[in-house]
Amino acid sequence: MKIFHSINDFKSDAKTIVTLGTFDGVHIGHTKIIERLLHSASTSGCETLLLTFFPHPRMVLQDQSEIKLLNTINEKSMLLDKTGLDNLVIHPFDKVFSRLTAEEFVKNILVDQFNISKIIIGHDHRFGRNRTASIDDLIIFGEMYGFAVEQISPQEINEVAVSSTKIRNALKEGNIALANTFLGYHYMLTGIVVKGKQLGRTLGYPTANLYIPEDYKLIPQHGIYVVYSEIDGKLVYGMMSIGTNPTVGGEKETIEINYFDYDNDLYRREIAVSIMHRIRDEEKFDSLEALKEQLHQDKITSLAFIKKENNDEEVIFTD
Repeated sequence: MKIFHSINDFKSDAKTIVTLGTFDGVHIGHTKIIERLLHSASTSGCETLLLTFFPHPRMVLQDQSEIKLLNTINEKSMLLDKTGLDNLVIHPFDKVFSRLTAEEFVKNILVDQFNISKIIIGHDHRFGRNRTASIDDLIIFGEMYGFAVEQISPQEINEVAVSSTKIRNALKEGNIALANTFLGYHYMLTGIVVKGKQLGRTLGYPTANLYIPEDYKLIPQHGIYVVYSEIDGKLVYGMMSIGTNPTVGGEKETIEINYFDYDNDLYRREIAVSIMHRIRDEEKFDSLEALKEQLHQDKITSLAFIKKENNDEEVIFTD
């Protein structure tokens, strides 16, 4: 997949089949649209092109917007790359771009820049200045400029019954199982391993402390989770704490992962953590010894879940 960081950077002589949107989460509803795009391209000899935007339009157009996103822009690019798309255009969204009229957007971008043959879009999609143009307007423009418009019907979307908003709400409530079902993959956190207070090491459970530079990334509800990462080509399981470490009077939110079978130094490395299951809420314990005992129980619970997920095959871990 070729990635372009501006509409103006895209250059191709081939006709394209286009879809567009924020695609936050690249969830199972999004993949349904992308599958239609790929199928249509395979029968027409066109290239596929997905146009998305960063920052999220709500961040630009709504004052004091506190929207948190399911993907960083790098995570979204990685997920879209797996779908088999030919081209991904990530255009910087700003107020100047938002003022394009519907016809300017169609003529200058879809027709002149993207050499569009067809657009595949949801039935309720709105575009142009103040989002005043509808799918009906797009059909008229298609007739004017010679491209087809294919609608994703409300029935097809309702079959999936999923939205980025529903996934965000599930994560905020700690319902990682529902979020993962809607996503079609395990929700991930990507960040840099930084130095922590090393409390976990003193308790016998050393942790990798994850710093996520993108403050717009949605962090799930505080609690203890079963996770895995691919590190040095190996799948490594562990348990993760999201919270403030109330037992030791912590106040700042931290993300700490204890890997079960990996003891190499991860400091300053970027890692992606995939979240499989939520074990429990964050708790304040009366002593470090009580916390240590709970961590022992959390590891037992995590290993049992991992074994079940691996079809009850024996998974070997070092203590």
